[in-house]
Amino acid sequence: MRRDRASRIIGAIAAAVIATGAATCANAQTGGGMPNGASAQSQSISASPPRNRPDSELARDVRRALSRAPNLHSTGIHVQARHGVVTLTGWVPQRQQVQRAGSVARSVRGVRRVNNHLNVRTRGASGH
Repeated sequence: MRRDRASRIIGAIAAAVIATGAATCANAQTGGGMPNGASAQSQSISASPPRNRPDSELARDVRRALSRAPNLHSTGIHVQARHGVVTLTGWVPQRQQVQRAGSVARSVRGVRRVNNHLNVRTRGASGH
């Protein structure tokens, strides 16, 4: 009789754990189960910050994003990354591309800040 009672208790605990896990998973996927204000607050607290990525990987991904961005001449752009801070140096042929390059760099996962030191230089200009 004791074993039967113990089996029921263990079964009830297991069912409760499974039900709690399923409810937590469903709430995480749908954002449901919380009042309006609590949902956003909970998500910002529970969402883990982006993990630190190696500087070389971050710089590579920014370079890749810049080279794939439409309407951006990226061959004159140099990228450095240090602890999530990306520094853009070099030149672009049009003023709009300075801002465009900064926006593209910011969009890369792991970038915390962008120091945009790009200059506008036309092809015929001398210097460097």
